[in-house]
Amino acid sequence: MQNKEVQFVDLKLIEYKSAWDLQETLLNRIATVKLANRGLEDSSKSSTTNYLLFCEHPHVYTLGKSGDESHLLLQESFLSTIGATYFKTNRGGDITYHGPGQLVGYPILDLENFYTDIHLYLRMLEEAIIKTCEGFGLIAGRIEGLTGVWIDPSSDKARKICALGVKASRWISMHGFALNVNTDLTYFTHIVPCGIATLGVTSLQQELGREMDLQAVSDIVKSHLVDLFKMELVNVSRETLNA
Repeated sequence: MQNKEVQFVDLKLIEYKSAWDLQETLLNRIATVKLANRGLEDSSKSSTTNYLLFCEHPHVYTLGKSGDESHLLLQESFLSTIGATYFKTNRGGDITYHGPGQLVGYPILDLENFYTDIHLYLRMLEEAIIKTCEGFGLIAGRIEGLTGVWIDPSSDKARKICALGVKASRWISMHGFALNVNTDLTYFTHIVPCGIATLGVTSLQQELGREMDLQAVSDIVKSHLVDLFKMELVNVSRETLNA
């Protein structure tokens, strides 16, 4: 039986590695249940738990498993001078930046509770961000062949406002999306964002000309995810996840 309940936690500002470790812990927790269910009658199977984590990170660059290291345009020794760190990750995609003022979302979902289609899963994450941007009067959408959400995607001035990079193991998702809200975009000048040199990046703050209420934006994104995935969201504490 599909379980649509999703435990939601806002981790606030958290080091990238700590959030990554937490994702791995939750993924392994789900995987353990799925393995125990193998060979059992449906009536005897335990339901798996789904999680949704929102957070911000201190300045950090992350490289996907298929990314090009040359897309980091500075020496790793220089990172400390701009207060940043660098990680090679196991998600898809190339290099990107996370930092304060950016809304990062990590759904750790048993996709068998929703649908076993990674392509559709990515499009639904994008759709939540597209709807959020449209709610602020922006023209947002996709560019064929590229992952993520773009402002004015049909123009020659298309600019990326949200990056996506995910991993799935046994149909359990991890990693997710990064929406630039009040992000310091100068940090993107040190990389080739997502490996795309010809297109720029932007933020809600830059597009709308004002500092945004990050909590309000977070609530909007969350509501779209709930609608699109038909989630039953339950707010829990960080301590509950660690229990």
